Amino acid sequence: MDPIIHLKDIRKSYFLGKNELPVLRGLNVQINSNEYVALMGPSGSGKSTLMNILGCLDTPTSGNYILNGQDVSKMEDNDLADVRNKEIGFVFQQFNLMPRLDALENVGIPLIYAGISKKERMERAMEMLEKVGLQDRADHKPNELSGGQCQRVAIARALINNPAIILADEPTGNLDSKTSEEIMEIFSTIHASGNTVVLVTHEEDIAEHARRIIRLLDGVIESDRMNEMVKEASGD
Repeated sequence: MDPIIHLKDIRKSYFLGKNELPVLRGLNVQINSNEYVALMGPSGSGKSTLMNILGCLDTPTSGNYILNGQDVSKMEDNDLADVRNKEIGFVFQQFNLMPRLDALENVGIPLIYAGISKKERMERAMEMLEKVGLQDRADHKPNELSGGQCQRVAIARALINNPAIILADEPTGNLDSKTSEEIMEIFSTIHASGNTVVLVTHEEDIAEHARRIIRLLDGVIESDRMNEMVKEASGD
């Protein structure tokens, strides 16, 4: 089986005048379909840069990124935007919801770019809200929802295009511990239903929900291990 994500010698540098600042220094990573992976690392380790490349928000300086069979590492911005819309569902720390739209309308936003009719958008958006247990809040705007509810709306929005991967960047960073656990339960359910989940976090207890933990340090992979605790708990 071909990996859904295959990074081959990925390097990323930023340039200040003639000075090169290497951030990623030759990463090789494979992630298979329906894996649940946490990316960890201290500030400056390169994990945010790596997340931007995985999410097709940025391109590497060199190397190849094969996403779902496509080499996206040399694509132009317009083509990358198409790949993002079809292949990747994003969940951010700040939720990134549109304040004037209700929960149902927020969830349906990605389908506007896909050219889906309003009737079908709303039907599919309601299905996604039901998945995250928020169908009774469909007509509430973000300022009428708690932080945890806003993140559920964001997760529903990430799922609506049936993307190849769900990419979550510090998804519990703005939430209290009880709500964080509830959100991580949703990610576990999403993973159990067949989705590939890549979680970026600096919190050990959040990373422990994943099946595999990759740690970055100074732009290289420091460790890449299976999470035995999760395997034991699930009986695998």
